[in-house]
Amino acid sequence: MFNTLLDLGDPGYDILAAYIAKEKLRELLALAHTGPDRHRISQRLFAFYNWCAHTGLPEIERLATTIEQWWPAIEAFLHTRITNATSEGINRVVKLTARNAYGFRNPTNQRLRIRAATTRRTRGHLKPA
Repeated sequence: MFNTLLDLGDPGYDILAAYIAKEKLRELLALAHTGPDRHRISQRLFAFYNWCAHTGLPEIERLATTIEQWWPAIEAFLHTRITNATSEGINRVVKLTARNAYGFRNPTNQRLRIRAATTRRTRGHLKPA
């Protein structure tokens, strides 16, 4: 894969740099399963920031800026393994259902439709026999 990307020239270098940045970020986030100490977290965070700074690509620098802005929440995840992914997913379903329900004549119907869309049976977790 690497040789194919390098043969493409500049676009290949950019893709390879983005891939390496993604892998460095994944290495950092993988620490959540190990109960890391601050030293290991800071080592991997520095490796990620260092790579992003040396690529010179604005997209990767923007990724590093986003990680820096969200760092308190990311660090909390690394230590506790607690996220708000479930609530974010349910909020997405609620917004999508509300968009699809545009034109309902009363709020009761809209609430019932949202409740039906967010139950476990509707999402496929429970499959009745």
